[in-house]
Amino acid sequence: MPSDNTPDPRELAPDPVAWAERNSRQAGAFDAIGEHYDEAFPNKEGQQDCVRRMLSLLPPGAHVLDLGSGTGLPTARQLVLAGARVTGFEISERMLELARRNVPEAEFRRADILDLDPVERSYDAIVAFFSLLCLPKERIPEALGRVRASLLPGGLLCLSMVEADLDDTPIPFLGSEIRVSGYPREELRRVVEKAGLIVEDERAVAYEPGPGGAPPEVQIFLTCRRGA
Repeated sequence: MPSDNTPDPRELAPDPVAWAERNSRQAGAFDAIGEHYDEAFPNKEGQQDCVRRMLSLLPPGAHVLDLGSGTGLPTARQLVLAGARVTGFEISERMLELARRNVPEAEFRRADILDLDPVERSYDAIVAFFSLLCLPKERIPEALGRVRASLLPGGLLCLSMVEADLDDTPIPFLGSEIRVSGYPREELRRVVEKAGLIVEDERAVAYEPGPGGAPPEVQIFLTCRRGA
């Protein structure tokens, strides 16, 4: 169960105008990055392995939400090819254009992670590959709470972050600037579990981006289940 000590998200929410401006800057950066993201990060075996493990636990035709779907590759395409029904959330218009072209069988919406509304729709599984790291740490527990509430009972979450101790830090990224957060792996696990998600699998992958990409990094992949 989520902790009774979890702060009320309304107390943590920033000024709506400031938050909209921040999201607009983040979206603009990913608009500029576009297809270069896949060029800089060409090999995503850890991500694909995480999806394969998740698919083996899901019923045929499961409805999966891809939070921060980017270009739709490889995750939305992998899910569709396995027979899943896929919805993708993405804040970048350019990324949405690419995702709709790359995976026309999926439904993509311009939406932020914090637009996730558990009253609107529930999912068999949610994947969030490197999307939560685009939030400041003060909002990540709120995002995880929305994820948990949007999963059907026993639903699955595949989550990945880059292992780092950062909080809404501006970094140069593929010719643009984005703001990112990160946790040491034990702290990430505690944050996820406090949100009422049971970690069933944890893997760390040393990753070398392609030429011109980011520095080498350690990627943490968690497969979680919604707790009671």
